[in-house]
Amino acid sequence: MVTDNTLDLTFGALADPTRRALLARLTAGEATVGELAEPFDMSRPAISKHLSVLERAGLVQRTPEGRMTRCSLDARPMQEAADWVDRYRRYWETQFDALARYLEHDG
Repeated sequence: MVTDNTLDLTFGALADPTRRALLARLTAGEATVGELAEPFDMSRPAISKHLSVLERAGLVQRTPEGRMTRCSLDARPMQEAADWVDRYRRYWETQFDALARYLEHDG
């Protein structure tokens, strides 16, 4: 079951372009924090803060391996958010269909 808190954490995590870029990179597979930090002009601690937000939202899992930490994507919270958005998409499609019928009938 999706709770408001789950949705809040997911949408909050997805609201930042850096975090979206980190998730996009993780779709290609696991990566270390260092590998994830490479393309960004920011410190590793800043990347770690972004990863913490993603981890709290359940979108990233971090696994320590010696001195390194591997990160992997868990997209389940995004699916829950997409399902939530989809309900509203269906609502608006119904509204637009009703408007189209009205315009065809009275137009």
